[in-house]
Amino acid sequence: MNQPPSARSNARRRAAVAATLLAGAAWALTVRSAERDALRQIVQQQCLPHWSERHDPAPCLRIEAPDFAVLADQKGGAHLLLIATQTVTGIEDPALLASGAPNYFAAAWRARDRLAAAAGHALARDAVGLAINSALARGQDQLHIHIACLRPRLQRALRSAAATARVGDHWSALPDKEFPYQAIRVRGAELDSVNPFMLLAEGQPGARSNMAAYTIIVAGAQLPEGPGFIVLAGRTPTREALPLPLAPGLVPPGETMLESSCALDSTEDR
Repeated sequence: MNQPPSARSNARRRAAVAATLLAGAAWALTVRSAERDALRQIVQQQCLPHWSERHDPAPCLRIEAPDFAVLADQKGGAHLLLIATQTVTGIEDPALLASGAPNYFAAAWRARDRLAAAAGHALARDAVGLAINSALARGQDQLHIHIACLRPRLQRALRSAAATARVGDHWSALPDKEFPYQAIRVRGAELDSVNPFMLLAEGQPGARSNMAAYTIIVAGAQLPEGPGFIVLAGRTPTREALPLPLAPGLVPPGETMLESSCALDSTEDR
């Protein structure tokens, strides 16, 4: 029996979401055997010495002394990593919430110029996303923030939410139920005065004592009042809990909401 158009559309939407989550599950299951200290070693034993000796950050793309390094992700495409130069484990590290902590997300946003160079074309503000995975679903134990383009479906959902002011100044569920993250908006063209780690720790009940379980996504946005950001957060499953289905209240790791093709004017549902 033929389905009505609305039923077929809903089925396609559910299939697309399932495909996205399955991609996240596949990613998480492949990192088990990774060398979990590799990023720290690359930055501290190669990039920093080369920068100090020759003012050449190779194999990194950039060094922002003394706190940040930018490295192309080994998977290729328009996908960069902002990596702490000091030894910082990840989202759960108490140093991230200390007074005077480096603003890693602000530095990651500044690095989007290198992302546009990798993509080969200019990128709209709301096409770019930054993501940090939870300690439960990452493959490296050195703080790193993924810099890439948002998956088109998420980009469209956030663009709609930003244009209609459906994301407010306090944490609430993202209106689009395909993406079960908590969301909050941030005004301003840059992130210099905003610490997304602190936003999460202070704004979500129980998060400060359980930061290891959370993932964060920061997406560029054009708000009705001007440029800004939408910050997404949620608890992820452990790698052992994947593949699907995700338990209620859990979200996919932030990295899985990014993609490295950065295709112009993509209309494909991904």
